Amino acid sequence: MTRKFKHPGFTLIELVIVIAIIGILAAVAIPKFINLTSNAQTSATTAVGGALSAANASNYAARKLSTTIGVPIANCTDVANALQGGLPSGYTITAGAVAVDTSVACTLTGPSSSTTTFTATGIS
Repeated sequence: MTRKFKHPGFTLIELVIVIAIIGILAAVAIPKFINLTSNAQTSATTAVGGALSAANASNYAARKLSTTIGVPIANCTDVANALQGGLPSGYTITAGAVAVDTSVACTLTGPSSSTTTFTATGIS
């Protein structure tokens, strides 16, 4: 009596089809991941700009109460000193004069030249 064992496995055509499907999925997914990088950098720049605006508002209110609290703002670049921990590396603020008790829009440039605006209010 002889027994024939069936060897379970995949045929060559099944393997080729699976590899082709994986290749199609990779071709569709890679451009999406590349686009996510630029979106993340733009969002990070916008978030830092929002943090600068919030730090500016908080600094202005504190400085109105007492000149010993906060930092004076006479230029857009001074707002970075009001941000706890300072401006993150890779970001630059375009210089611009800010008069006392006036608000101006300042430009923040981040990674991959992404830009956003934030508000600076002058205070002595």
